[in-house]
Amino acid sequence: MEREKENSTVLREAEKVGVVQIADDVVATIASLAATEVEGVSSLAGNITNELISKVGVKKLFKSVRVTVEERNVKVDLALIMEYGYGIPATCHQVQAKVKAAIENMTGLGCSDVNIRIAGVKVR
Repeated sequence: MEREKENSTVLREAEKVGVVQIADDVVATIASLAATEVEGVSSLAGNITNELISKVGVKKLFKSVRVTVEERNVKVDLALIMEYGYGIPATCHQVQAKVKAAIENMTGLGCSDVNIRIAGVKVR
């Protein structure tokens, strides 16, 4: 695996069929969608919800999601807005597990760190 362009990862397989290139923005989108699917997470910091991610595009995610890919390993930093009434530690553990599983299943890369910063609490 190598970094062919600034914000993408190239996966090289044993067979010479071709090259798969995954942009860091794609990994950030996967992490964002997985995080906002967890009950108790209101949105990403900056009020980006699951619905808006698909409409607005990934350019708006950079304040809320930071992805670093090195040697087939992903590190993710997320800033979340929690809903009032949910336990922060338990919800964050669910987010970490869901984000890790989503990245590993969809990209084939490993995910060693999912760091979460609680940026706020939404009161209904």
